[in-house]
Amino acid sequence: MRQHIIGAAVGAAALAGAGIAQADEIKIGFIATLSGPAAALGQDLLDGFQLGIADSGGTLGGLDVDLIVEDDQLKPDVGRQVAQSMLERDEVDMIVGIVFSNVMMAVAPLVIENETILVSANAGPSPLAGEMCSPYFFNVAWQNDNTHEAMGQYVKDQGFDNVYIMAPNYPAGTDALAGFKRFYDGGLAGEVYTQLNQTDYAAELAELRAANPDAVYIFYPGGMGVNFVKQYAQAGLMETIPLFGPSFSFDQTILPAVGEAALGVFNTSFWTQDLDNAANAQFVAGFEAAYDRIPSPYAAQAYDAARLLDSALAAVGGATDDTAALIAALEAADFESVRGPFRFNTNHFPIQNFYVREVVMLDDGRIGNALRGTVFEAHGDAYAADCPME
Repeated sequence: MRQHIIGAAVGAAALAGAGIAQADEIKIGFIATLSGPAAALGQDLLDGFQLGIADSGGTLGGLDVDLIVEDDQLKPDVGRQVAQSMLERDEVDMIVGIVFSNVMMAVAPLVIENETILVSANAGPSPLAGEMCSPYFFNVAWQNDNTHEAMGQYVKDQGFDNVYIMAPNYPAGTDALAGFKRFYDGGLAGEVYTQLNQTDYAAELAELRAANPDAVYIFYPGGMGVNFVKQYAQAGLMETIPLFGPSFSFDQTILPAVGEAALGVFNTSFWTQDLDNAANAQFVAGFEAAYDRIPSPYAAQAYDAARLLDSALAAVGGATDDTAALIAALEAADFESVRGPFRFNTNHFPIQNFYVREVVMLDDGRIGNALRGTVFEAHGDAYAADCPME
């Protein structure tokens, strides 16, 4: 799947007048998972990014946007091949996107070696926050551990002390449970890693029930989350063992398919649709108007990525070839984020707040999340001290 969008706008359709790149244009390669069970995640990433461009006047820093979109199919080798094609054939100015950390770990070394800026709109694996950090790599979402750290703290504060934890066995899954355990210091009834893209959890749920925990914490994004939460509810566990998770397991890429089974579940996030700030109000209203659905955190991250790029490109007067100046402008993060306070740490990962949300029935009859409190303020990641950048 390859889309070539000249003058990116809201929606997937290209604007009229696509043609030869002009001098006042920036060429961006956008890589995401756009097929298979996790396609909704990549689509929200793409939709949020395109809305961010639209809300920046249809340009980034005054430059027209040639957006080349490719599907990594959640395969690291495909992601690397796509990135190499973008660098060599398309000669992109930068690469943006990437949902899954295993794909990011295949793509990032190639892009960094090419001295091309890579802006992650989602994946935040721990090596890229620590010893593998680079001036060319920015993450505008979070470091993988962060959202799970917030829930580890919240579950601890709620008095649970025998928790069963589960995640898929890939870099973001191991980072997730490491983050949870960094702030939750109670007992573990079990720690289970399942196959990436697993669909049937009957055996795992039987083992979970037998372990008799006082709470369960999961990290299952996309279709994995839909299947797990449905099966957890169908097994009658929702009524007996409280379920907690990060936003990625209880966001708008999952809730419409799960339905009322998820009501009452608490989850943590850097963002929620009812955060009270002007940038968020504009984003949520614009996203619903354009796509007729509530945005997910994936869309919020990618929207911020576009606004970050708009601010940085404007600051350098559209000089895409002045990489050092562009990196400095990105580091400044001089834009209004939908999440409120936002700045980059020395490793180019965010320092930001983390919130607890509850899955509720909204006033319009849809299922969504409501803000219930702040767990961390100005929270950074645990790996910045290992990053050689200063």
